Amino acid sequence: MSYQIIESCVTCHACEPLCPARAIYRADRHFSIDANKCTGCDGDYADPQCVSICPIEGAILDPSGVAANPPGSLTGIAPERLPAAMAEIQAR
Repeated sequence: MSYQIIESCVTCHACEPLCPARAIYRADRHFSIDANKCTGCDGDYADPQCVSICPIEGAILDPSGVAANPPGSLTGIAPERLPAAMAEIQAR
C-alpha cells in the first residue's frame, strides 16, 4: 500500500519535487500518488517526504488510511479549540 493525497490538497506543489520515487502527479484538482511507484520513502529517508513538507493537515493518508498529519499536528491547536482560535484571530 502507498500513501494517498486526498481532496483537501491545495495543489501547492511542495510535495511533488521531493518525492524520490516520482510517484506524485497532478490529477484533476489536486495531486495524487501513484500506488505502484510510492515506496513511502523506505530506504531513502526516515520519514515520507510528502508528509514532511505538506502544509495541509489531513491531506495525506498513510497506507492504513489514517491522516499522516492529523488535525492539530501542524498548528499545535487541538481540533476542539480550533473554532475559538479562529474567532480570536478574526477578531484581531
